[in-house]
Amino acid sequence: MADRREADSLVAVPPAGWAARGDPELGEVIVSEEDIRRRTAELGGRITADYAGRPPLLVGVLKGAFVFMGDLARAIALPVEFDFMAISSYGSSTRTSGVVRIVKDLDTDLAGRHVLVVEDIVDSGLTLAFLLRNLAARNPASLAVCALLVKGSQPTVPELAYVGFRIPNCFVVGYGLDVAERYRNLACIRRYTGPLAQP
Repeated sequence: MADRREADSLVAVPPAGWAARGDPELGEVIVSEEDIRRRTAELGGRITADYAGRPPLLVGVLKGAFVFMGDLARAIALPVEFDFMAISSYGSSTRTSGVVRIVKDLDTDLAGRHVLVVEDIVDSGLTLAFLLRNLAARNPASLAVCALLVKGSQPTVPELAYVGFRIPNCFVVGYGLDVAERYRNLACIRRYTGPLAQP
């Protein structure tokens, strides 16, 4: 037992909000941890009601959506299934390159499936439009999108059925969103003000 306690003491667990203290590249909180938790539960309840009798296949868009997708799935009272895609339009920059490419494709055949795409953020809309065209060509029974964040005044497409929050047109990190792979493990959404940020 003593050995177990000693081993546990060696595991460094950062306190909640660890990056909030003194990081000069982080600005104000855009969406709090509490608001994310509340809204995710609300979205899970809506999805449960809307998909009663036809549990959806959740398609997570990596890497940014993985935290939201895990919490959202636990808020859905249905036997959902999972698959993942990775799509790149940013690289390590904070501004989209305008070129979208599939880095990892799905393993699941979508034909006849009720597909719910889980996105972290809708920014320019370029990636979402590409993704919807690509998935619609695979003949799903239905296709909808749940996005945690929609930036600025991006127009809503019919498939964007569930939106967590509309946020200002700024670069944000946290809760799965990153800049150069940093800050994904923040519990809230914060404005990024570091040197890679573009106006």
